[in-house]
Amino acid sequence: MKPAPLLLVLFCCFFAPRTEAAQTPPLRAGVAKIEITDRAAGPVNDPLYAKALVLRKGGATIVLITLDAVAVGEIGRIGDGFLTEVRAQLQAELGIPPASVVVNASHCHGVVRTDTAALAVQAVREAVRDMVAVRAGTGTGREDRLSENRRLQMKDGSEVDMRRAYSLPWDQEVAGVGPIDPEVGVLRIDRESGVPLAVLYNFACHPIMNPPGKGNSADFPGFASRLIEETLGGGAVAFFVQGCAGDINPVHYKEVSRPPDAEPLGNLLGLCVRNVADKIQTKEGAELKIRSERILLPRGDDLERRIGAIEKEQTRLLGSLKPTNINFKTFLPLLLQQSLSPDYPSHSAQGYLHERSLNRDTIAKLDADNRRQVEAYQKNTQTMEQLTRLNTNLALLRKHLAQNQAAASPTIAVEIVGLRIGDFRLVTFPGELTVQVGLNIKRAAKQSNVFVAGYTNGYIYYAPTAAQRNNTGYAQEDCDSLVAPQWQSLFEQKALELLGGL
Repeated sequence: MKPAPLLLVLFCCFFAPRTEAAQTPPLRAGVAKIEITDRAAGPVNDPLYAKALVLRKGGATIVLITLDAVAVGEIGRIGDGFLTEVRAQLQAELGIPPASVVVNASHCHGVVRTDTAALAVQAVREAVRDMVAVRAGTGTGREDRLSENRRLQMKDGSEVDMRRAYSLPWDQEVAGVGPIDPEVGVLRIDRESGVPLAVLYNFACHPIMNPPGKGNSADFPGFASRLIEETLGGGAVAFFVQGCAGDINPVHYKEVSRPPDAEPLGNLLGLCVRNVADKIQTKEGAELKIRSERILLPRGDDLERRIGAIEKEQTRLLGSLKPTNINFKTFLPLLLQQSLSPDYPSHSAQGYLHERSLNRDTIAKLDADNRRQVEAYQKNTQTMEQLTRLNTNLALLRKHLAQNQAAASPTIAVEIVGLRIGDFRLVTFPGELTVQVGLNIKRAAKQSNVFVAGYTNGYIYYAPTAAQRNNTGYAQEDCDSLVAPQWQSLFEQKALELLGGL
């Protein structure tokens, strides 16, 4: 009998110290991108992509798909069945659980192919095929030159937003502007050799700076990702994840003195991401977690009241219009004369002085009457601009009233996802979150490297704060919305719960 060798083997198997590699499975990742531009829809300025990042560790899998598209369903080319179709196919082909699949739209206004769902699945398939062991690291940067809050705080306590659909309010009525979120969250994923495989970056701003005349475009995120990928090299793929951009526009969005151009803004963002990524030290053993929950948000039950308030205001504004003796052709010269020479608008100075010496005041009476006419015309113009804003937002309220009335339930079911990749933590929402919501969650999370993404796994239009939702100025964010004001506290609470569980 020779028991010693057997006992020795058993002892080594059960009591010998294990290495870290044996205890912790490695993080593995794969990336791929496929063009989804509809080149038959017209000229193309720059391409649109579906990009896939697949991560696995032990029994956990995360599939992140980013789309250069306006939304995941409801509006644009991507239909409401997109997410279900992609998830079903990935589960059938690759065994990936539906809850592991996260799809974020950049919200650019490019036109994608009608078979984008199949192309997105193909990208995931290629990413899974090419998975390798990786290291991960997280960092943050600041870029405050790209964006501005499009909501203007008025002196009467209301808010008005900046859109190309209508004019800005008059400067003298503006009291302030809303906040922006300049933080850029960056996740860097390297191959074991240290060569970058992927850079994921989260930032909040509407990609609406590429002029339609330039053709189909991924807007500034497309230019930012191109800069990142070209300068990193090695086949690395850059993933833009849209943040809380509901009320955030590109800077100078409303200017008319220069043509809109997304490329300089994209280059600024891309350089910021590169600077952050270069400083990140990736490491092994990154955590990989994902949690998905559905919550019910109340549909707005006050839309009829808000519609009634706008209609009442329309009636008041129409009644305030005053008849004038002038039209636009005569208004402009009078306004210019009164601005250039307030004391002598109608004639040269000697004409006024000569008339005064003869004790006549005919010119003075003419000037007084013209000033009243100009003032009335200006007020009419201002009223017209207010009516334009109200008309546009009234149409949005009526649209969503019809949707809510046709719905089978007084609530909307939405999917919220929390995911963690190393020190990078992200919580998502399927709508256009306004920036204050993201700032609230980051501040309340009491964790570092927490980021928030809207436009993910569906689309339920705008999700403004409760205060914005009750705004009496009627901006797009509070009218192009299906939800009641109470949605905000429900989401923020659930977002913090998900983040806490990561």
